[in-house]
Amino acid sequence: GYDIDDLAVNASFEEVIYLLWHQRLPKADELAELKQQLADNMAVPQAVLDHFKTYDIKHVHPMAALRTAVSMLGLFDEEAEVMEPEANYRKAIKIQAKISTLVTAFGRIRNGQEPVAPKTDLSFAANFLYMLSGELPEAIEEEAFNKALVLHADHELNASTFTARVAVATLSDVYSGVTAAIGALKGPLHGGANEQVMKMLTEIGSVDNVEKVITEKLANKEKIMGFGHRVYRKGDPRAKHLRDMSQKLTKIRGEEKWYEMSVKIDEIVTGQKNLPPNVDF
Repeated sequence: GYDIDDLAVNASFEEVIYLLWHQRLPKADELAELKQQLADNMAVPQAVLDHFKTYDIKHVHPMAALRTAVSMLGLFDEEAEVMEPEANYRKAIKIQAKISTLVTAFGRIRNGQEPVAPKTDLSFAANFLYMLSGELPEAIEEEAFNKALVLHADHELNASTFTARVAVATLSDVYSGVTAAIGALKGPLHGGANEQVMKMLTEIGSVDNVEKVITEKLANKEKIMGFGHRVYRKGDPRAKHLRDMSQKLTKIRGEEKWYEMSVKIDEIVTGQKNLPPNVDF
């Protein structure tokens, strides 16, 4: 019952977490309590972080690392097999809080860096970016990532949500459900679509190459990742917010070519195939 455009512009990701768990937006004290609960649970067992360092890092897909790490978290939770609603809520808090710590730690370890401990006084979005880079993010970066989190938070009964529900419907534990969901999300036809878009942009390399490469792909009937949607026939309502953020972010980073390439690809594919870009693009 809440408009996605309103949430994308005005809501924090923490408010949207509360909304999805309680079916309404939080009051000020409820939001403060949730933020504190998330902050208190961001730290990850050292054994899980050390496990990342045992991988052949060049050949491990980040989503595979995340899938395994979330499964490992369940081994350190004494309530993992407790099924009361209150215990499951506490597990939801723990998993939600720790996933950003896991993702950023793996990102740093595979680049030869040590993980950065979370700062509990930052927003969820800002803290993720801080743990990833070791530097406090600029306001526009925090805003962009917060929008991305809000816009991806709920998409009805998609593949990974369905997978999680099947797992927990057997009365398996929450960690198993989320681990199964990450396995589904890993696929290139689901969460992996945005990864494939980045690979395509890297392959193209510059704005001057866009027309040649995309025209050849279309002529060869290759799938252009990030375009079209089986539900949003007239365009993904989430995409416009991220397009705006992409333009602003690439400008402040001096990386405008990625946005300019994206605009040109959009013009060609939408113009020839009438397939507008989706949130993954």
